[in-house]
Amino acid sequence: MNLLPTATSTDVEERQPRVAVLPIGSFEQHGQYLPLITDTAIACIVGQEIAGAYPVHLLPPITISCSHEHAAFPGTVSISARTLFAVIDDIRASLARSGVDKLVIINGHGGNYVLSNVVQEANVDGPTMSLFPLGPDWSRARESGGLVSDRHGDMHAGEIETSILLHAAPDLVRDGFADADHDSGDRSFLLVRGMSEYTKTGVIGFPSQATAEKGKAVLESLQSSFAQHLEALGEWT
Repeated sequence: MNLLPTATSTDVEERQPRVAVLPIGSFEQHGQYLPLITDTAIACIVGQEIAGAYPVHLLPPITISCSHEHAAFPGTVSISARTLFAVIDDIRASLARSGVDKLVIINGHGGNYVLSNVVQEANVDGPTMSLFPLGPDWSRARESGGLVSDRHGDMHAGEIETSILLHAAPDLVRDGFADADHDSGDRSFLLVRGMSEYTKTGVIGFPSQATAEKGKAVLESLQSSFAQHLEALGEWT
């Protein structure tokens, strides 16, 4: 699948979008069966679902973000929270100069904690930015998809991520997920000790429960939930 938007400048001119959508992923380990680009791929897939249903300007993804907790695993690359904040701020300013003054960040990586602060700061003078999906969006999607696991237990490379890719990009999923379940239990010091303290394989979750059908239902739910974010920005009635 093509993870990048293919709209032309003429397409954007004809649509006159007022809201841009920016996928943010990561470049980090996802066990032996999902690629380093997993979070980026999922953010892009969600973005494409949204762009197919709403009049938004879909941007290409930021592909490297704050994955420091995965540093012990080969292949993972991170940038600082300061850098991520600055890049998003520059993108927002550029969009505003072109007449697009609302931005929704689609976050594919749970470790990007700084994004909440980016959104808080952007909205001081009025609603201009939203972060998607939020916890309730993910919870509704898990319920709609009939997922067996919960959000805490299925943190990384588990049922939900594998299901989304089995549906939308099955070529990215390698063999091995059916035997890779790992319950890490309590992770109180994840930010102190990193992922390697809680998993030897890089997996925290239950990928054996993943199906393409679940992934399809999850994406449909997220597409529906996005309307609430447009409404919060004053762009949907």
